[in-house]
Amino acid sequence: MTSQPSLAKEGVTESHKDHDAPLADGSGGPDGSDGLKAGLKNRHLSMIAIGGVIGAGLFVGSGSGIAAAGPAILISYALVGVLVVFVMRMLGEMAAANPSSGSFSEYADRALGRWAGFTIGWLYWFFWVVVLAVEATAGAVILEGWIPAVPQWGWALIVMVVLTATNLVSVGSYGEFEFWFAGIKVVAIAAFVVIGFLAVFGFLPGSDNPGAGFAHLTDSGGFFPHGAGAILTGVLMVVFSFMGSEIVTLAAGESEDPQRAVTKATNSVIWRIAVFYLGSIFVVLTLLPWDDESIVEKGSYVAALDSIGIPHAGQIMNVIVLTAVLSCLNSGLYTASRMAFSLGERGDAPRAFAKTRGNGVPQTAILGSVVFGFAAVAFNYWWPETVFQFLLNSSGAVALFVWLAIAITQLKMRGIILREAPEKLVVKMWLFPFLTWLTIGMIVFICGYMVVDDAGREQMLPSLGVALLVLVVAVVRDRLRARR
Repeated sequence: MTSQPSLAKEGVTESHKDHDAPLADGSGGPDGSDGLKAGLKNRHLSMIAIGGVIGAGLFVGSGSGIAAAGPAILISYALVGVLVVFVMRMLGEMAAANPSSGSFSEYADRALGRWAGFTIGWLYWFFWVVVLAVEATAGAVILEGWIPAVPQWGWALIVMVVLTATNLVSVGSYGEFEFWFAGIKVVAIAAFVVIGFLAVFGFLPGSDNPGAGFAHLTDSGGFFPHGAGAILTGVLMVVFSFMGSEIVTLAAGESEDPQRAVTKATNSVIWRIAVFYLGSIFVVLTLLPWDDESIVEKGSYVAALDSIGIPHAGQIMNVIVLTAVLSCLNSGLYTASRMAFSLGERGDAPRAFAKTRGNGVPQTAILGSVVFGFAAVAFNYWWPETVFQFLLNSSGAVALFVWLAIAITQLKMRGIILREAPEKLVVKMWLFPFLTWLTIGMIVFICGYMVVDDAGREQMLPSLGVALLVLVVAVVRDRLRARR
């Protein structure tokens, strides 16, 4: 029987030892853990938790998933939803015991070794700075359509500058912006689900859709028009739209009551996924036959609203998508900068990243992250089919790597928490360790399926290459540190 690793590991720097302390003695004082200011209010954290699971991919990419799997895409969403619920439960267990800006990267550092925290931290940072470019470009496309006098690159620049300034002012300003961005997304999805269900059953006055009940789930080739195997294809298409659920565990370290925020977010993830993902996609599939061409041409939500007769549905959805894009960009910059801050604090990134201004904002970490984001935006304009496409592919599978790291880390961290501070085990993973191992198996299976799937392989192989490169750097650093 192997012994559990301790929080105070041999051969680490003094600052790293100090950084391990919060698990045993609290959340780091009145200013929040890690020396950051506790500027996020409970309402901010609540909306970040709710809105974090609603990405722009839900609005934009769901049509392709419906076309690929038909009504069976509901099972794909449900399977990925269960996976995310398990991962969030495991992460919630660790984050409630020790809220931290480094979240799962710090937990992997402590449970598995410095190499693990370094690797998963930098991969996660890389994922979000690439997302900055994707979302800035997506937002610029919408804004240019409204005001063509400003070129697309100009809108991308404006969006990036404004949200960078927001993050630099204070963590509270980030929380306030995200509160309203997320609020718009939540209200829009909730309204869509309610209006859609009324139309489905013929209870919506003035609806152009006759309301077929559940008939459209089976009237165009059955529930599995492309066979049961299409469920796996659907899984690959929807899995990455769930990335962002874990942001609340990073933000909790800068909240008024981290443990309460994490516990509440973890406990609510089931209904959030059920309502926002399964509920809204179910409405689309019951309002229209899955093979209706408008679902792909216009987007699933616009097509559904058009079928009801909602005027200007396309423009309404553009406003909602723009809000989702800005929300994702805002959170992406926040998340990347906090991960960079945590890496700097542990000596795995330049120490300047760990410095904060008087308002508790890690300015250098924010600017360092946004510089790479600006560069990626430039790559998207200059070399969209080569350099930028490589960045997209090489970050595509990072979500799966992060979830896998969380699951493996939790296997070890449960023992550490029980030994060091058992009273902090206020959130527990269900049926431990069975469901943890089941989650690991599910993630490994999806990764393996991506390797043999033509479309999935384009993302998995470059992502594996980048992950191996970062891992090699981490191992070499560990060995050099050990020699010193």
